[in-house]
Amino acid sequence: MKRPFTAVCFIVCAAIANAQTNTRNQLFDDNWRFIKDSTIQAEVPGFDDSKWRKIDLPHDWSIEDLPNQTTESIIGPFDKRSTGGGATGYTDGGTGWYRKQFVISKADEGKQISIQFDGVYMNSDAWLNGHHLGNHPYGYTPFYYDLTPYLNPAGQQNVLAVRVRNEGKNSRWYSGSGIYRHVWLVVTAPVHIVPYGVYITTPAVSSAKATVQLQSTISNSEASAKKLQLVTTIYAGDGKAVGYAQTTLTIEPNTANACKQNITVTSPNLWSVETPNLYRAVTEIKYGAKTIDRVETPFGIRSLSFTTENGFLLNGKNVLLKGGCIHNDDGPLGSATIDHAEERKIEILKQNGFNAIRTSHNPPSKQLLDACDRLGMLVLDEAFDMWEVQKNPQDYHLYFKDWWKKDLDAMILRDRNHPSVILWSIGNEVPERVDDPGLRIARQLVDETHQLDATRPVTEAICSFWDHPGYKWDTTAAAFGLLDVGGYNYMLSEYEEDHRKFPGRIMAGTESFPIQALENWNMVEKHPYVIGDFVWTAFDYMGEASIGNATLNKGSQNRMFLGWPWYDAWCGDIDLIGNKKPQSYYRDVVWRNKPIAMAVHSPIPAGMMESVSMWGWPDELQSWTWPGEEGKPLQVRVFSRAPMVRLLLNGQVLGEQKMGDHSITAVFTVPYQPGVLKAVNVVDGKETDAVELNTTGQANHIRLVADRAVIHADRNDLSYVMVEVMDDKGQVVPNASLPVHFTITGAGEIAGVGNADPTGLASFQQPEINTFRGKCLVIVRPLGKVGTITLEATAGGLPSTKVVITTR
Repeated sequence: MKRPFTAVCFIVCAAIANAQTNTRNQLFDDNWRFIKDSTIQAEVPGFDDSKWRKIDLPHDWSIEDLPNQTTESIIGPFDKRSTGGGATGYTDGGTGWYRKQFVISKADEGKQISIQFDGVYMNSDAWLNGHHLGNHPYGYTPFYYDLTPYLNPAGQQNVLAVRVRNEGKNSRWYSGSGIYRHVWLVVTAPVHIVPYGVYITTPAVSSAKATVQLQSTISNSEASAKKLQLVTTIYAGDGKAVGYAQTTLTIEPNTANACKQNITVTSPNLWSVETPNLYRAVTEIKYGAKTIDRVETPFGIRSLSFTTENGFLLNGKNVLLKGGCIHNDDGPLGSATIDHAEERKIEILKQNGFNAIRTSHNPPSKQLLDACDRLGMLVLDEAFDMWEVQKNPQDYHLYFKDWWKKDLDAMILRDRNHPSVILWSIGNEVPERVDDPGLRIARQLVDETHQLDATRPVTEAICSFWDHPGYKWDTTAAAFGLLDVGGYNYMLSEYEEDHRKFPGRIMAGTESFPIQALENWNMVEKHPYVIGDFVWTAFDYMGEASIGNATLNKGSQNRMFLGWPWYDAWCGDIDLIGNKKPQSYYRDVVWRNKPIAMAVHSPIPAGMMESVSMWGWPDELQSWTWPGEEGKPLQVRVFSRAPMVRLLLNGQVLGEQKMGDHSITAVFTVPYQPGVLKAVNVVDGKETDAVELNTTGQANHIRLVADRAVIHADRNDLSYVMVEVMDDKGQVVPNASLPVHFTITGAGEIAGVGNADPTGLASFQQPEINTFRGKCLVIVRPLGKVGTITLEATAGGLPSTKVVITTR
């Protein structure tokens, strides 16, 4: 029997991060030059890059407008002839070059200087002053190079060149292209804490006290041994010191030693989904009276337990994982990891009931995990989408044998200190999952993960054998036997039978269909051994275009992939610009977060029928605005867990329905008439909770709503401005499709525009976009100076409007 996985642990944000509060790590994102060109060799110091474009990182060239846009096959960044086709949202990669000149100061002479890349997609090579530093194939893991041997003397120019090759068919979704995450210059003494060298666990956690164990790995690259003091101070969220340790140690020359320290924190403020309390550990290396290295590490104290009897316990309390899978892109920004974009994504998901995400199918950005730590979002952290067997001809399978250990280590060492991370995943639907080579690989991955972090369970997302006709589900037993938690993709039908056969197996729905939300959640609520469910997907994403489609036809089944002009998967609870879709309202009731919801299906022409993809949702909206349909029947669905629901139109009762034991949906047919459609829960004969849909008027004006009107005056902050078409009563007009033009002045620029139309191919970077269902989005980015930003929106026939954003 597979043993239950129980761990008590605590976490920190990776030591190498947080340059804003740690001068050893200097953000290295500004003043780069870029060109997309596969014909040049730009690694030599004297190469003329004066005509290249000046950019700041993070940068994703795949969202940039393509040339020759007069051709019918190219619209904005989308090309009908792209190598990846619909899989990558009709965007292309290619080869790009980046170059940056910099000097080292006198103060940094004699120090060890490295460069760290948080993420480059993909297959990057780097050179410093013509010296090849190395190659890094995987597009999702951080890596670093020691620059020290190749640096020019202080005051002289150094040239860093990076070539990025996103070539061939290498991804099943939109990956982006380029240096799309942050870059850091890391300056340390020859004796220093190594990258990701602080690891913290808590062997014991209670409300009275917590034992915090810190393991700090210190490197000495000097020629003599060094006797040092390792000093660690823990600070609470209010800045007060709550723990201290000092250790004397000697580090031999050209070696690295790990030193453990134990600190007791009394009456700890535990980290949880509801109260994401964070502490800060300051780790210092002192040589005599001098501090020669200092690392600050935010962290949270909490305990984890996973058993079949009690499910998942966080700090001893049962938590059901209300999960969603997410991809790497941030809509109109592509994959460019600008800090607030990652934070906003988690804010929106939490506002809509999610308490867990799965980073499908690759390690996420550090900034996303930082946001999960701050906001209280649990994370299933995933490493790979394939192992040795390909899913695409040029994907990571080409590099897996040589790189899996380096990339897995990079993910775990970086992420193992985040309190939000509760599960590791070693793979997703790998073709060789139950064959002997796959079992060998899985065992290696599990063992390596446990070696680096024994505080969290390991899972793998396993699906049916659609790719291996003739294989039986029972053959998964050996694969599941290697895991601490069994990951099930779309296999809720096997939960109960598998539990009968393998009563010690802990299970999680690592992917599920939106239309089976209730059935999956019933399993989670019913069986403690099913610890949660992760829908595919929480957020819309580019690529895998149209898998969530709902189409009208005359009887034939719909196709999964509909081709150009679809570029969006369209299967998310939240759309590409951050608004709720109909399935999210349904899920509110499924998860018992809201008592009632209602949706109206769009009219279906006579003779037609609707086919809905398994990843899709019926074409319904939270709208009672259907001009031209007066008197015609519309389908209304009411979602509720009450024993009865009542439907009213303009105050007149249209009907009542009792809710069954296995359904939360009541279906009504209503002849359309403008006014107020109201659904009410009826409990013991009394009306309780209600929801209304109001017919809107004509478009009257535009409203601009900034998610934050005051932001930081640096390039890593953003303000998201939702553009809404309103009627004269201040209601969003849900059927408004208007071209909107933007002008911006002051201390900012437009970083991206977009709407949620999955077929609305358009530029993300031009100052105009059509509204879709009454809305579109503008993303404003500071230029790096204090001041104000004024964004003005105009649409034909409507008065213009402005919003002012302050940068501080």
